[in-house]
Amino acid sequence: MTQSTSGQGGATAVAEGPAGPMVRVDNLHRSYGSGAAAVHALRGVSFEVPRGELVALKGRSGSGKTTLLNLLGGLDQPDEGSVTVDGTQVVGLGEEGLLELRRDRIGFIFQSFGLIPILSAAENVGVPMRLKKVAPRERDERVALLLSLVGLGDHAAQRPGELSGGQQQRVAIARALANRPALLIADEPTGQLDAETGLAVMELLRAVVRSEGVTALVATHDTQLLGFADRVLELNDGQITDHG
Repeated sequence: MTQSTSGQGGATAVAEGPAGPMVRVDNLHRSYGSGAAAVHALRGVSFEVPRGELVALKGRSGSGKTTLLNLLGGLDQPDEGSVTVDGTQVVGLGEEGLLELRRDRIGFIFQSFGLIPILSAAENVGVPMRLKKVAPRERDERVALLLSLVGLGDHAAQRPGELSGGQQQRVAIARALANRPALLIADEPTGQLDAETGLAVMELLRAVVRSEGVTALVATHDTQLLGFADRVLELNDGQITDHG
């Protein structure tokens, strides 16, 4: 076991090594508010996600899916419990360590696409690599490869407003893969798409997991999409009720 220390007074990040699961969650609790008005979003959630799997997180609206994904991505901190992603303990990690984790090892895909309207598809995909200061030639080659991977090689110069919803989500997937993350976190990635396009995007995510060797955790309430997953976790009222 190796250790690396996060910056600016953060907690020490303990690396467990590549042999362990990609995600390990233990006794996770998260509440909002206090007293009788408190909302218990997560109540003792525990599970593991093996490397190289596409795992679907199933649950109706309000079941705690987004809260759980935010904790996994270091966008929020729990009241109790631990989260380990790719060997790094996320809970208590300092801001510098969290920024590094999100930049280098986690790719995010959102329901709202989150693309920058004034940038072309290629420029949107290249943003994470610019932040990481990747050399321009390497960046351009990676952008071209990723746009080809998601079937948009001929749309590199188009801006988000010139693309369909499904095409925009494909650009978002390519962007999430830009820095070769170990983990993809997707929160209702098909929520704004029609059924046929949603199925195509989910099929693409499954293909990406295979071709890029990444692990993916995809939250959805659409039962039609669950068949694309290697495993399904069901979240009800802040608790995992089915480990699939």
